Amino acid sequence: MLKTISVRFKTREERCEITAGAGIFDALGRQAQRVLDPSTQKIAIISNPKVFALFGKGVAGALRRSGYLVSEWLMDDGERYKSLRTMANALEFLARFNLGRSDAVLSLGGGVVGDLAGLAAALHLRGVQLAHAPTTFLAQIDASIGGKTGVNTSVGKNSIGAFHQPVAVWIDTNTLNTLPRRELTSGWCEAVKQGAAGSSALFRDTYKFLKATPGSPIPSPPILAAHCRFKAAIVSRDQREDPNRIDHKSRRILNFGHTTAHALETVTNYRRFRHGEAVGHGMIVAGEISARLGLLPASELELLRAAVRLCGHLPRADVVDVAKIIDALTHDKKRRRGEAQWVLLERIGHARVVAGREVSRRLLRASIEAGLQPLN
Repeated sequence: MLKTISVRFKTREERCEITAGAGIFDALGRQAQRVLDPSTQKIAIISNPKVFALFGKGVAGALRRSGYLVSEWLMDDGERYKSLRTMANALEFLARFNLGRSDAVLSLGGGVVGDLAGLAAALHLRGVQLAHAPTTFLAQIDASIGGKTGVNTSVGKNSIGAFHQPVAVWIDTNTLNTLPRRELTSGWCEAVKQGAAGSSALFRDTYKFLKATPGSPIPSPPILAAHCRFKAAIVSRDQREDPNRIDHKSRRILNFGHTTAHALETVTNYRRFRHGEAVGHGMIVAGEISARLGLLPASELELLRAAVRLCGHLPRADVVDVAKIIDALTHDKKRRRGEAQWVLLERIGHARVVAGREVSRRLLRASIEAGLQPLN
């Protein structure tokens, strides 16, 4: 059964439709005809070899049966390939395919593919239609929704990017059956993040599901849909992450756990952690800071720890040099007026933005050291 969520943005004429269901890729041509510009002739698929081997032939075939001219380009698999060099190659592909202003880019893969394909769509001819076909749990509930695109540099993660909203997100829930456990763990960490930062009810439902089905389970359709609706509701109210908003409904709360996560990814060259795994560690560090500042009760911190533990095993982070982590934090792209901006918790489901000057270096170091200890 297909479920559709319509996302409308208050300040622009843009609209995104999120459709989820088992086997949706088989009908992708009809889905495309329904939401893409009627004059669309070409669709450029950006994917990676692993994902394309599983789903590419079916997706491309469905689009061709509906009359589209389709060409695909495959990037290397892994966060470290989300680079300017790869972006240049993607743009060359779009130019060689002669993709026109009324044509479309389709990302087929996880968050890395989606981020890079989205930026390519934003840059080619100053912007063409974009659609996502996310194949990981994390991308389905988070990365594909909201229009953030980007590539990494040696300075930090997603330090070059743009907001470019997709016209559609097509989620085939059958893809979840192909995911290795680490990918499911990564997605569950992002799910816990969304609930912890913005919805106690969503956190409670996620926690109950994980407790009842341990071992990085495949999410149920209701859980998947609930997380998609939550992310859509946040971004529809704050499309471009207004830096002046610090209220608990702003898009900035979705950065909970990400400040430390991005630093962990940067100092380990994007080789040790999947993104959600780094977010899992980052949430605990942010929780430690929250508790040490007197914002978060100890019982709430323990509940957060328990939820992250239920997501699955995380690669050890206590072996990473704390000094290097702190140094990487100085390059965080969300700094404002020269200082870090921490998303912390007052309670589960209610985040707040705290200026970096309120977190002393001693407290920060102690929180990182405590927060990166093994959970299992």
